Amino acid sequence: MPSRLEGVGCSGASPPQPAAQGHLQPEDRMLKGQLPNTGKDLAAHPGSPPANSGEGPEKSPVLPPKLPAQISNEDPQAKATSFTPKPPPRPRLERALSLDEKAWRRRRFPSSHEDLAARGGASPSRGSSQDEVPRHPAHTDSAPCLSASWQELPTSRRAQGSAGGSPSSWGHCISGMISTSLDVLHRDGASAQSPARLPTVDQKVASGSRRPTDRVDSGQADLKARLPSRLFRAHSSLGPGRPPSPLASEARSSFSLLAPIRAKDVRTRSYLEGSLLASGALMGAEELARYFPDRSMALFVATWNMQGQKELPPNLDELLLPAEADYAQDLYVVGVQEGCSDRREWETRLQETLGPRYVTLYSAAHGALYMSVLIRRDLIWFCSEVESSTVTTRIVSHIKTKGALGVSFTFFGTSLLFITSHFTSGDGKVSERLLDYSRTVQGLALPKSVPDTSPYRSDAADVTTRFDGVFWFGDFNFRLSGGRMAVEAILKQDLGEKVSALLQHDQLTQEMKKGSIFKGFQEPDIHFLPSYKFDIGKDSYDTTSKQRTPSYTDRVMYKSRHKGDICPIKYSSCPGIKTSDHRPVYGLFRVKVRPGRDNIPLAAGKFDRELYLIGIKRRISKEIQRQQALKGQHSSSICTVS
Repeated sequence: MPSRLEGVGCSGASPPQPAAQGHLQPEDRMLKGQLPNTGKDLAAHPGSPPANSGEGPEKSPVLPPKLPAQISNEDPQAKATSFTPKPPPRPRLERALSLDEKAWRRRRFPSSHEDLAARGGASPSRGSSQDEVPRHPAHTDSAPCLSASWQELPTSRRAQGSAGGSPSSWGHCISGMISTSLDVLHRDGASAQSPARLPTVDQKVASGSRRPTDRVDSGQADLKARLPSRLFRAHSSLGPGRPPSPLASEARSSFSLLAPIRAKDVRTRSYLEGSLLASGALMGAEELARYFPDRSMALFVATWNMQGQKELPPNLDELLLPAEADYAQDLYVVGVQEGCSDRREWETRLQETLGPRYVTLYSAAHGALYMSVLIRRDLIWFCSEVESSTVTTRIVSHIKTKGALGVSFTFFGTSLLFITSHFTSGDGKVSERLLDYSRTVQGLALPKSVPDTSPYRSDAADVTTRFDGVFWFGDFNFRLSGGRMAVEAILKQDLGEKVSALLQHDQLTQEMKKGSIFKGFQEPDIHFLPSYKFDIGKDSYDTTSKQRTPSYTDRVMYKSRHKGDICPIKYSSCPGIKTSDHRPVYGLFRVKVRPGRDNIPLAAGKFDRELYLIGIKRRISKEIQRQQALKGQHSSSICTVS
């Protein structure tokens, strides 16, 4: 103890009366140095030097009831200046007490500390307990000691968890802050009952929580009984006249991943035909940035000629969730030619494979042509009404196996068109296939009620000019010229060499170079083998008497109104799906999305709810069956000996 107060005993003595305003007696002044060094008897703290156990414990001093309001932290040895005696203010404990909740022991606090200090109007570095906020000081190797002023709340050691330490250290840090605040609150309650003396500080303090364990004052016991209700009210921000909780600033990162919605934003009405940057617009730039900060979405497009087979693959993961893609896509569009007889079953399988995170936005059929559009359920609110149109190229056929099916809609401010086609088959019927293309671009009547995003660039004779992005996929039936023997000779070469050699004989590539088909379209680079024609269930090409030439009949083309809006990521086939003589072909793309106006007819969250529920029920039933099968395997592998 550096010095003692004169005229004040350790117990039972009455403190001297304060002097006149502006003058203090020597015994009433704040002593030089720090308060009693309780660190000698404190339990060892991690990283602190051992205390000197040779000296005996000193009795706790009794301080005068009225102390200086502020003492400089920079020079603790300086003498206190004259002041007007005032009762010690009540410490602000709202932040410290709220830390006792288990839910906040894993939260970040710096922003709340700064916010609470700003509301108090003082910096946390000041010495007054009225504006003091518990904070984490820098980690040092010295033992923690009490502050130079009784009115300054001692700060706890920084939690090691914030610097890579263990979670237990973080819990000790929080416990230390709570116990420190409670000790000050106990002193305040005791001083109100007996203003002549302050409660003594017990020398035996637990190293983990620094909480007095041996001595309990009557005022402290009464205060502990009232503590739970005060904790509840302090944590609540809904009471009348109470300021908002300092934890409200962390609503975005602590309570939910969803951004909080301000009341004034709800009152603001969006403009139906206003600016693209209008605040609160559903299709505007602000809403687009919430979901696509880079303004590009992931798109999956696939085409498959099912050959009318009733049998479906046992698993569609290879098609919809290829191993090359680490993440699922935002939008799935699947076109089928010569689809299975049970179209509903096929759509259910698509929904079941993608799971409950996706919904079937739209599905359409034209004879044996099917198209399904599945989208992430979070994005269905930003789609316009989906429109479709069909074109039949083989008029004499009773079953529409040849033709085209188009589906279009606007996503935010980007209009998209998807076309799946089945052109005329035959090795030498190139002119018929060119005619099928011309009939399709002229016959598809899209868009209908959804406004054109760029009408001055549209052409009434070409449907592909009326949309920002167009994807045309299907069985185009263009073959490899040169005959079966020539193609088989090329197939015996290395993969990289034979693909480029095969494409030199591709009829579609040759016609696109002439400009007679798919004007303005592009195709991703091909790095896979011909998708037609295989023996069903095998990896060998046609071994029947017809000996059809392997060809790249199944293709995916794309066209963008603005250069660079569509970027191909992956273009491949699915060799593991062998239920048809065609292999499915798919492409992964990144499509740029632009903000739009709220003047389009919205789909308003429409999707196939019945199909969605069927897909979920199937996934649940299959999971139950799998778990039962595992239990059966475990039980059968255990044998008992009687």
